[in-house]
Amino acid sequence: MMISKTKSEYTLCSLLFETTSDYETNLQTLLSLITNTQEKTLVVAPEVCLTSYDYENMEAMLDFAPHAIKEIKKVSFGKIIILTMLERRDGVVYNFAKVFHNGEVVYERAKAKLFRFGDEHKYMKEGSVEDFKIVEVDGIKLAVFICFELRFKELWCKSEGADVIAVPSWWGVLRREHFKIFTQALALTNQCYVVASDSKNEECTKMSGIITPQGEAKRNENKACLSVAYSTKEIRLMRRYMDIGIE
Repeated sequence: MMISKTKSEYTLCSLLFETTSDYETNLQTLLSLITNTQEKTLVVAPEVCLTSYDYENMEAMLDFAPHAIKEIKKVSFGKIIILTMLERRDGVVYNFAKVFHNGEVVYERAKAKLFRFGDEHKYMKEGSVEDFKIVEVDGIKLAVFICFELRFKELWCKSEGADVIAVPSWWGVLRREHFKIFTQALALTNQCYVVASDSKNEECTKMSGIITPQGEAKRNENKACLSVAYSTKEIRLMRRYMDIGIE
């Protein structure tokens, strides 16, 4: 799926912030962080960062989505923004990963592997694994894993060839090391950049970070936005140095 043929070097940014009970406050936090990044930045925000999994207020979450989409579109010019939000389609609720660029949602898909341990399947429906694909946005070949999907080998295979893998997450703190290891291994396996964003909320790992094609992991720690220069040269060098057949 080709979105744009324009090639350019970007800055990668993983976000780390707390999601409150006030949806509008969360949206304004996100918009401020995005606005403060430079032009040509690829930004990954935590999974459901605008609402959390606020199942008790499901209708309010769903009603907020169109407003949020409209506002995020406004700040997406010259940038790539990746996050997830709950939406209802044909009477069914899904958790959609969305990629915003130049005022549009250029790609979306529903979460294909729900976290049943957290009862996600009781509130929403799984999307199709077939919809998981690499898309090209402004010259960057991009794949998106949504949190729990990190655990499925079939999706790792489908992401082979991506330049950047985005991982918006709401990952439980008890499995902190799992998130750390999975994200670093994914970068090494695919010889690409991984931009992982997890929530700063108490129940989450707070392990947002960016991993290079060489496997070097930089974590946000206390930074709301961690920035790392994206380089196609680094990807080519790693794939040439350790040739495992990734083109």
